Amino acid sequence: MATHAGGLSATPVATGTDVVAGAPAVAVRGLVRAYGEERVLDDLDLELALGEFVAILGRSGSGKSTLLRALAGLDHGVAGVGEVRVPDQVSVVFQDSRLLPWARVLDNVVLGLDGVGRRDARDAGRAALAEVGLAGRERAWPNELSGGEQQRVSLARSLVRSPQLLLADEPFGALDALTRIRMHELLRDLYDRHRPAVLLVTHDVDEAIVLADRVVVLDRGRIAVERRIDLDGARDAADPRFAAIRTELLDALGVERKDVTA
Repeated sequence: MATHAGGLSATPVATGTDVVAGAPAVAVRGLVRAYGEERVLDDLDLELALGEFVAILGRSGSGKSTLLRALAGLDHGVAGVGEVRVPDQVSVVFQDSRLLPWARVLDNVVLGLDGVGRRDARDAGRAALAEVGLAGRERAWPNELSGGEQQRVSLARSLVRSPQLLLADEPFGALDALTRIRMHELLRDLYDRHRPAVLLVTHDVDEAIVLADRVVVLDRGRIAVERRIDLDGARDAADPRFAAIRTELLDALGVERKDVTA
């Protein structure tokens, strides 16, 4: 067994399991991840319920993306210990849509879809594209799509696999403000219809409040703050309760806010 700094094992610990009714969809216990002598995740514990939407905030280097990669099983060779339990069906959406430029949209959506015949896969792919508002664009090339449309294809590619856990690593970070608002509405609508557990990594405090049921702030690889978003109905940034939550999270992130007077 390979070992690294501090005697940490490089053996991956993420495991796929069936989600039992009443059990968490994700269970992280004592998770440590290190690069050299630096611990990026430090004895982290976290649970996500099936159907829960959790957003992760934190400054650069706080461990957000490292946590997501551990849950996705994409951190092979990284020094670490701990227990990570995730469902069998996990999909990942990245900031870069990662579409194959030489494959048409529908082929990108169904690429690697296992366990179904070609016709069934393509029917499922068309249905997923329709859900994200891209019906009729099945034969388009990725370079014919806008950035927002490419991310819609990426979401369709994740949905077609019927994930129990959707991991999203700053999926809207490269989009303009108006497109990002539209994608927020789309993601929340898709979440309400399919109800996977969702872990969203973001730098955007307002995005976290708009989308998530619970927000977790990481600091130096540990959970500094957990905040349930108890806002009913549409989440409006002009709502004083929204503003209060924003202030609490910005404080947890160490963001200095200057008083503005008339």
